[in-house]
Amino acid sequence: MAKSDQIENSLTLLPDSPGVYRYYNKEDVLIYVGKAKSLKKRVSSYFNRQSPYNRKTEKLVSEIARIEFTLANTEFDALLLENNLIKQNQPKYNILLKDDKTFPYVCILKERFPRIIYTRKYISKQGEYFGPYSSVGAMKNVLELVRQLYSIRTCSLLLSEENIRAKKFKVCLEYHIGNCKGPCEGLQSEPDYLEDIAQVRNVLKGDLNTVKKILTQRMEETANKMEFEKADLYKHKLSLLEKFQVKSLVVNPKLTNIDVITITSSETGAFLNYLQIKEGAIIFSKNIEVKKKLEESDQEILDLTVAGLRETYRSTNPEVYTNLAMTLKSNDFENIVPQIGDKKKLVDLSLKNALYQKRGKEIEKEARKSKKNEVLSILQQNLRLLQLPKIIECFDNSNFQGTSPVASMVRFVDGKPDKKGYRHFNIKTVVGPDDFASMKEVVSRRYKRIREEQSEYPSLIIVDGGKGQLSHACEALKELGLYGKIPIVGIAKKLEEIYYPDDPLPLLINKKSPGLLLIQQIRDEAHRFAITFHRLKRSKNTFQTEIEKIPGIGKKTADALLAHFKSAKKIKEASWEDLIELVGKKNAEKIKNTLNKN
Repeated sequence: MAKSDQIENSLTLLPDSPGVYRYYNKEDVLIYVGKAKSLKKRVSSYFNRQSPYNRKTEKLVSEIARIEFTLANTEFDALLLENNLIKQNQPKYNILLKDDKTFPYVCILKERFPRIIYTRKYISKQGEYFGPYSSVGAMKNVLELVRQLYSIRTCSLLLSEENIRAKKFKVCLEYHIGNCKGPCEGLQSEPDYLEDIAQVRNVLKGDLNTVKKILTQRMEETANKMEFEKADLYKHKLSLLEKFQVKSLVVNPKLTNIDVITITSSETGAFLNYLQIKEGAIIFSKNIEVKKKLEESDQEILDLTVAGLRETYRSTNPEVYTNLAMTLKSNDFENIVPQIGDKKKLVDLSLKNALYQKRGKEIEKEARKSKKNEVLSILQQNLRLLQLPKIIECFDNSNFQGTSPVASMVRFVDGKPDKKGYRHFNIKTVVGPDDFASMKEVVSRRYKRIREEQSEYPSLIIVDGGKGQLSHACEALKELGLYGKIPIVGIAKKLEEIYYPDDPLPLLINKKSPGLLLIQQIRDEAHRFAITFHRLKRSKNTFQTEIEKIPGIGKKTADALLAHFKSAKKIKEASWEDLIELVGKKNAEKIKNTLNKN
């Protein structure tokens, strides 16, 4: 592939240093962001003829018109910048780890006698947040434990010193049933309340051992003072705490402040599981599916995902366990690939979740395929076909008051649109609005091309129209020697009747039949595709006519402008430099002066 002068210049300026590079297309849209240990080596490799490309990467390279780069201190710093740029710009060729803003948080509000609420909005100025929690149920279990252990107010009263001193409030039912100590009437001091909040903070952080030590100490102190009722209350709270901990404990309780991230993949995507561990308990779990864009390796996806997950879910855990070693090193955490013991059990548990997610997707895919095959089998029966119609092609014509005749063909494989197989046709040999002759032309051109390219013929051809369009399509097949080798039918729009070649009577299929519904879906898609192309052609013709009316501007110049700017509006907005570079100074002045008058 020939490199532009602009790209050549960019490649010579690239340093042998870590950083982030950005590729832009000719419309100056960011299409890819990448990181590199050496910007010079990495970016140059995309334009090295000897580099082994896959087809997706070749497509990316073919669209690159401009390169930008930013230096970073380390490769991991480059990864963090890359991750932020991807989230902000969502480039076409990058995998995207989407933020999930809907997970619930618990928040200790910044106020006197702080309340504890749960919310799905993260507003850092509002208070101190804990989470996110993997489900509302998990969050409510933690809140219920907090309510049982500590007397935290649930009202939204403004408990300022002045309001309490003025006795503006009265205790509510929560006080009388023992769930609140009445700070609204000054019955609980602020320091005593904040001491409970400090212990709540430990529970929400998952530091249950600290809470257990304090409760045990208080139980022993009250027992020594012969205050047995208070001692029994602390004993009850310890029992609640231990039940909660046992219910959530999965491995050694000494394992704490750990992220576990594992990955498995298929040809088209990767499946990851993320766990946060506190004192041997899973406090957060999330499954993630990532669609591959450029056949990225598992380690490339893992590097990007680890950084993204820790940022999204605000993890500061010092250790990250994975099933594959990360290629990048970070000063923020240590990456460990456990081989034995409880650490390995954690990784195995996480990987089991990732594999289960992958298998679930495979089962869904198989189920969808089975359902499609069932519909195709019904269609085979409806049309009395000898073979399952795995590949269906449908043709439709479009014109507007006899002008700009075009045709379209859509291709469905296994009952699903194969958009790479869609085709547009400009009518070349037919003069005037003759739908029958137009149908014959496009069918002939389509299957002549397939024969020349030795591509795969369809299992069924559908013509949008009645007996007239069908008979002309059959003539095209006869001239190519394909008539009788490929089943072909026509569908009439009014009564949704199906016509066979040389049969004057239509076939009426049950209106609720999945087979007929599939035919209608394919026909409607062919019609939509034809109409879209026709509108585009009409707008282009209008544009060319408008430009060619300018004195001194011919068809060649109008075509060049059309290919580059797409519309008259964009020409008006174009800079002098862009116009002069494309059509020269004189023509640029003519075009600008004429369009600015309109």
